[in-house]
Amino acid sequence: MRHRHILVALALTLATVTGAVAQPAAPPPSDAVNSMLGGWEMSNADHDKTCIITFKLETAGPGRALDLDKDCTTTFPNIKGVAAWTIDNDALRLVDAKGATLLEFNEVENGMFESAHSTGTLYFLQTVAAAQGREHTPDQMFGTWNFMRANKAVCQIALLDTAADTDSFALEIKPGCDQLVTRFNPRAWRMDRGQFVLLSVKGDVWRFEEEETNNWHRIPEGRQPLLLVKQ
Repeated sequence: MRHRHILVALALTLATVTGAVAQPAAPPPSDAVNSMLGGWEMSNADHDKTCIITFKLETAGPGRALDLDKDCTTTFPNIKGVAAWTIDNDALRLVDAKGATLLEFNEVENGMFESAHSTGTLYFLQTVAAAQGREHTPDQMFGTWNFMRANKAVCQIALLDTAADTDSFALEIKPGCDQLVTRFNPRAWRMDRGQFVLLSVKGDVWRFEEEETNNWHRIPEGRQPLLLVKQ
């Protein structure tokens, strides 16, 4: 009888471990999700009322986390209950803790979202860089840049003015780079919605948002915050 109990216990343990191993990993965030990360300005049609919403990658209840500037809910009381955000088929939704849509936006041009007309009042979303006139053209990015981590240069990269493909520019990685960069293995770059986008050989993407002039930080930061600073 004792041996039978031991065998049953081992079988249950093995089943539990096997089940845990068999669980599929969470899918990586979509391009649409990644392209929204960072700071966005919400405004009314007259642009005399604004607030900053920061879209984050972490999950939060029915969607992904966000931060609202302290005056947002005073400026726009209709988003007071916003707890998360979702995006699919180019429809961006601000939802409450139960997943109910409080505001829905559709992209009307690259980097500009307009609220659905069913809301009655018209609202707009654009990147903070666009709202502040800080969007960069590719020619402003050409040159040599340093990847920085913990205030130390870990890699040097040259952003070239030659095409890598129809949508992006070529780059050159200098010798002696940190493994964080070499494992990512960048092959090309482009600008998108005021963000700097680095593309890897495997098709992975790193996105950077400008922190100050010629100083960009990777979004989301992850466990190893990374800056890109022009030399």
